[in-house]
Amino acid sequence: MFRRLETGARGRVTVNVDGRPVEMEEGANLAAALLEAGFSPFRTTPASGAPREPYCMMGVCFDCLAIVDNVPNRQTCLERVRAGMTVEIQDGAAAVAKAEEEL
Repeated sequence: MFRRLETGARGRVTVNVDGRPVEMEEGANLAAALLEAGFSPFRTTPASGAPREPYCMMGVCFDCLAIVDNVPNRQTCLERVRAGMTVEIQDGAAAVAKAEEEL
């Protein structure tokens, strides 16, 4: 279904995914790299707990949400893989109250 548009070798970096070190291609689309590494589902829905994973890959559907570098509700399809980043699978919707308290 998906294929790479870019050619040429990129370096590999280590990303911490749910507490495990995972090697990924630096600069790659994070959602695609997570799928390639076998991570599924990405999150669960707050209403039913149903599993979700990337669908549109362009920031419209919000099915690729995860906690990236301790920031919840990040669209992984809009993130690039960086060395040392942390990713956590998100369970439901992250609370907005904490962010409001910090304002």
